[in-house]
Amino acid sequence: MINRQGYRGYVGSRTYPCGRAPQHVQNLVIRDYCQRQGLLYLLSATEYAMPDCHLILEQLMDELPSLEGVVLYSIFMLPAERRHRRTIYQRVIDSGAVLCGAVEGYRIADRQDIERVETVWLLDQSVPGPWRGKDKIGK
Repeated sequence: MINRQGYRGYVGSRTYPCGRAPQHVQNLVIRDYCQRQGLLYLLSATEYAMPDCHLILEQLMDELPSLEGVVLYSIFMLPAERRHRRTIYQRVIDSGAVLCGAVEGYRIADRQDIERVETVWLLDQSVPGPWRGKDKIGK
């Protein structure tokens, strides 16, 4: 049996619906979130800057059996496509891990948590914003 240890951070360098923040700021937010929640923070993985790219997030999903969870800078770093997000949620739940969004303070560990986050995504897509069209958010 693998001993799970810690929460891996997930940061990015492109613009997301939550805005754009330098990676060092994203890491500070994640570290602060983990400290306030009493979570062991592991170094962050950084997503590639290409639009719609989630290769590093997929690698983190492969690491889930050895992690307690992943802390995203924001839930809006998840894929814009709903089916892809649902696949990620399912992988997290099936592995017994947790997915957190540091900026929003959300924790995804069960189906009820997923529905709350998906409601937030739906509401976000209904509000116009300067990021629309850049990463196909809302498409």
